[in-house]
Amino acid sequence: MNGPRTAGDRFYPPQVLREYALIADGERGAVVGPRGEFCWMCAPRWDDDAVFASMIGGPGIYAVTPRARFVWGGAYEPGTLIWRSRWVTVDGIVECREALAFPGEPGRAVLLRRILARDGDARVRVVCDPRPGFGAVRPDFRGAWEADAGGLWFRWTGAPGATPGDGLELDLTVPAGDHHDLVLEIADRPLREAAPDPGRAWRDTERAWERAVPRLRTVADRDARHAYAVMRGLTGADGGMVAAATTSLPERSEAGRDYDYRYVWIRDQCFAGVAASAAGALPLLDDAVRFVGARLLEDGPRLKPAYTSTGGAVPGQRPLDLPGYPGGYDRVGNRVTEQFQLDAFGDALLLFAEADRHGRLDGDGRRALRAAADAVRARWREPDAGVWELDDRRWTHSALNCAAGLRAVGEAEAADAIVAETASHATHPTGRWQRSPGDPRLDGALLLPAIRGAVPPDDPRALRTLEDYIAQLTDDGYAYRFRHDDRPLGEAEGAFLLCGFLVALATHQQGNVPAALRWFERNRSACGPAGLFSEEYDVEQRQMRGNLPQAFVHALLLECAARLNG
Repeated sequence: MNGPRTAGDRFYPPQVLREYALIADGERGAVVGPRGEFCWMCAPRWDDDAVFASMIGGPGIYAVTPRARFVWGGAYEPGTLIWRSRWVTVDGIVECREALAFPGEPGRAVLLRRILARDGDARVRVVCDPRPGFGAVRPDFRGAWEADAGGLWFRWTGAPGATPGDGLELDLTVPAGDHHDLVLEIADRPLREAAPDPGRAWRDTERAWERAVPRLRTVADRDARHAYAVMRGLTGADGGMVAAATTSLPERSEAGRDYDYRYVWIRDQCFAGVAASAAGALPLLDDAVRFVGARLLEDGPRLKPAYTSTGGAVPGQRPLDLPGYPGGYDRVGNRVTEQFQLDAFGDALLLFAEADRHGRLDGDGRRALRAAADAVRARWREPDAGVWELDDRRWTHSALNCAAGLRAVGEAEAADAIVAETASHATHPTGRWQRSPGDPRLDGALLLPAIRGAVPPDDPRALRTLEDYIAQLTDDGYAYRFRHDDRPLGEAEGAFLLCGFLVALATHQQGNVPAALRWFERNRSACGPAGLFSEEYDVEQRQMRGNLPQAFVHALLLECAARLNG
């Protein structure tokens, strides 16, 4: 691309990931940038086409931006995904309160924006330019600011003075101490009901978040509660929690590691449920059991690694005709649908065991537990793609994870047999675990067998694995998955925040509480002002890498915060 092609490119260029926030209602989410731009949103559901795609170089933007020079800031209201953009301008202080009406209604999104003149008049420029189908079509808004295009219906209220330009444009002045509401509806059906009353919609949203996100007692209450809110915002009515809100945000510039994570990974969902159980915040545990259980009852031993948020099949990977986020490519769909991931059965058993421990496993859950246990017995010797979704091998972690799951549900004899056979071909000469029979390297996933109970915490193989992993695959408090080649760790990929939190759990399990807290604090700092985490962290440049927000990182933060409190 030789020059800007959309209003988003010209006025709202991409930012580093730490400067983005997310608002979400469970059914979909919008990424908010520092200029007040909604630069990414898919509708009506997470995995549908984007209506705002400027984050990856496409058309579509919805922005509220001060007209004067400003310095940006912002924060979430505690225990919610209600975001307050805040700009200190040369004229005063402007805020914009942002939310998706919560809980979300399947098929209809309601975006709430309240512009507040905190100090002096608030003079802002507003642009509303939705583009369905990743920009394939442009709605033709009629006089009442209603439109339909691309199978979606739109209605924008609160901006009667807007004029056509790059979408609808409005120069708005809000008197000092006052506020002004804008409401944008996006639906998969005609909007025949009355437009929402902004005051009532805000009150309902505030109350719903208060009910949805419990108070927590952990070593980091605010961050733990925020992690729970993020995961709740990513969880839909069917109980499925998408792995991230975005697609195509690169893990490494021009490296081809760009993925679409707008789907529900069984593994990630189980991590979230186990974390919620550890924190005593059980609604997310119930959601995970409901979604994972339904997939096991439908698919049994043919369980897919990931599904859409409604339980459907993940589409295959394909490119879009868009420039992509700088350094990345434009991709939707995911090749994970072609994989077998054995470890997911072990994670499901661990999840069901947590639900049973709390007395929350019903008849369907018990049938799903049996289906998962039967699948482990039938398939545990098969090669699989593993936790990192690589080539098919007999990954050590996958087998031991299944052993942990069986042990958790009371099948110790079967678990012992898996551990013994795995140890016969996956024990390194030094006495630690190795990745697979033919791969002697270390791997962050090999910390999990002891953490999850496949072997006792004092198992010599687990102790040696932890010792060698810290010595060889960590640097300055950050942890890496495995060594790709002879390059320094940080040149091959970013630090993997999931692994950093696993080290915190493993060292805590060994009774080294000060070390565990150091690992926890180091890794929970790898975020921006919004407290969102991506999958990887570039330690040298201190930048987030990959899709945003990465649900399993928030899950492990929550679990660490809860377990380190004991």
